Amino acid sequence: MERVVQFTGPRQVEVAEQVRADLPPGHLRVRTRYSGISAGTELTAYRGTNPYLTRTWDPEARLFRDGAAGMEYPVAGWGYSEVGEVVEVSPELAGTPGLPQPGDLVWGIWGHRSEGIVPAERMIGHTLPAGLEPLAGAFARVGAIAYNAVLAGDIHLGEDVAVFGQGVIGLLTTRLAQLNGARVTAVDALDGRLETAKRYGAHHTLNARTDTVAERIREATAGLGADLAIEISGVYPALHDALRSVAVGGRVVASGFYQGDGIGLRLGDEFHHNRVQLICSQIGGVPPQLSNRWSVERLQQTFLRLVAEGQVDVTSLVSHVIPAADAANAYVLLDERPAEALQVVLEF
Repeated sequence: MERVVQFTGPRQVEVAEQVRADLPPGHLRVRTRYSGISAGTELTAYRGTNPYLTRTWDPEARLFRDGAAGMEYPVAGWGYSEVGEVVEVSPELAGTPGLPQPGDLVWGIWGHRSEGIVPAERMIGHTLPAGLEPLAGAFARVGAIAYNAVLAGDIHLGEDVAVFGQGVIGLLTTRLAQLNGARVTAVDALDGRLETAKRYGAHHTLNARTDTVAERIREATAGLGADLAIEISGVYPALHDALRSVAVGGRVVASGFYQGDGIGLRLGDEFHHNRVQLICSQIGGVPPQLSNRWSVERLQQTFLRLVAEGQVDVTSLVSHVIPAADAANAYVLLDERPAEALQVVLEF
């Protein structure tokens, strides 16, 4: 039997047992060691706000259609930050160059489950870099999301960049923007996260609850505003503040997963009058102007290489390692007490 974490309804979590499936041709079986929980995308399914629960995505038209839901409860194994050990390889793939073999530690996406059956082509190049502790592999995807936002922002050396949201992905964005030559102002509503942001390279920090963020950013930039703002929290008022904070003709990268109607976002204000460029960054692809050289796979692999080289610290972001059997408590923690947690990881 294998175990899988699933949502049976809004804010309802169980760890179910399923019959262990046979390994089909062209696949690997991976025994999960760690699986990181996404405090953004996953919580939309946990809370019941994800658009797939009320509408259907038409991949050909690239539109959501009203009517039947594209996803229904139970939602099983929704994780996307897994690390584990290869325990079985389809016989015809044994010894394939570049393909992980039994005993290798690998990273990838197979969900919050004790074992994953993964197509072999998705695991080429996914062996954990030498010297990297397994827990770090759980950051490949979240690191790629942060990396994608930084690439979309087209940062130039010496530019002023504001990063809105200092959760796990926001902190990684702050660090990557600083490595890219930016002078970073980190914005969040939690003082503890702002203190961490200083360690991750932020030159300035602002509390969204107590500081007049746009005014303070303009004061620090001789009245001009930031060259770029990256909004990573997925909160509409934060996106509005980001639009207020940049210079005339400045750039805002929206990388959060926004839910529902845009309450708190007023596009007739600074966005309109300052002719702000609003750019979407989403991990389904890379910035179009870079697609001939970059891919999501390269983002993930490069991010892990930066971690292995010591340029980005990820393991200190792990605030809780929780047995998979107690997954329900992990989601309650992230949902109700976010100030107490950063990266929460399930251990199988």
